[in-house]
Order: sequence, then structure tokens, then C-alpha cells
Amino acid sequence: MAARVSETFVLRTYPFRESDLIVSFFTRDLGKLRGVARRARRPKNTFGSGLERLSHVRMTYFQRENAELASLTSCELIGMQAEYSRGVALDYLTEVSEQLLPPHEPNEKFFRLLVAVLANLRSGGEIWPAVAYFSLWAVRLTGIFPELRVSRESGEIAEEMFQKPLGGLTPRAWTKSTARDLRRVLVRTMEQHVERKFLTVPMLEAL
Repeated sequence: MAARVSETFVLRTYPFRESDLIVSFFTRDLGKLRGVARRARRPKNTFGSGLERLSHVRMTYFQRENAELASLTSCELIGMQAEYSRGVALDYLTEVSEQLLPPHEPNEKFFRLLVAVLANLRSGGEIWPAVAYFSLWAVRLTGIFPELRVSRESGEIAEEMFQKPLGGLTPRAWTKSTARDLRRVLVRTMEQHVERKFLTVPMLEAL
């Protein structure tokens, strides 16, 4: 059984047994998968900080046919993000991705969406346009885009986001109230689709 190497975003990790982790990760070539990282909870392990949420890594793993969990062997860190406010935004991106993405279904456009939004945040981009941009495209790329009954300003923002990259949006004084109705419509749609409340939305609103 040959090892596979995939460009990957780490979504969630869960304790497993005494020193292992279950890892939910989104690969560019195979979609969302789950695997076991052996001894990853020990102080000295081969994964380092590569299993932090939304770490962008090259993951090496083995996947047996019909096996529910892959066996993770190592990961090479490409990029990650710190700072509290941006960390909350990352938690939101992580939770939405984990809940909306079905397992074993490649989604190259969603993968490129994460790459673009994370690159914008790492380069100092504002949090609120990044959150709104991600939310808008997330519902579109997963096929649950709703009828937008929002203010004129929010409608214009949405139209522009479909036409321009995140870094090319018209400069404006972005606050959490900018296009708030747009964000609420999109979050409500996602929560109805997955039939659960997102834990990170109140944290975002508290920023």
C-alpha cells in the first residue's frame, strides 16, 4: 500500500485513545477525509503544530480500501494563522467547512476559496469582508444559495463579491454591521441545512 501525499487543510482534531488524535482534514484531490494521527498528543511527535485548525499542510497518509479512517504519518506545514480575532474567524471557517463539506467528495473550488480567504487574512486583510466573502461563496459552492432578501447595500456587496476576488473589492469602512443582514441570511441558511447552530457565530458577533 503506497503512501499518498495531499495538499490539505486540517479542520478538526479529537482525542483518541491515550495519545492519538482523530483528524478531520480537507484534501485538494479527495475531499474531506478522517484519519488517525498516532502518538500526536505526546510532547515529542512528528506532527508538531501541523494539526492546528486550518493549518495548510502537505499530509502523508495511508488509506486502505473500504477503511473508515486513514493512517496519518506526517505533515509538512505550509501556513497557519494566529492572533485572537483572526483565530475566531478561522474557527468560523473551520466549523462551516466541517459541517457543509460531504466526505470523499473533491471540491476544488471550495479548496481554492479557503486558500484565497486565508491568504487575505494572513496578509492583514480585514476580518469582516473575509467572513462575508467566505459565507457567500460557501453556500453557493455547496448548492444551498438562498434567495437574498437583503438591503440594497448588502445586495450590491454580494453582487460585487461574485464578480471580484476578495482583495479587489471596493474599499469601504468595514465593520461587523456592514452587510450584517447578508451575513445573517447566509448563516441562517447554513444552519438550516446542517440542522444545528454554529458555535462560532456568537463569538464573531462579540468581536
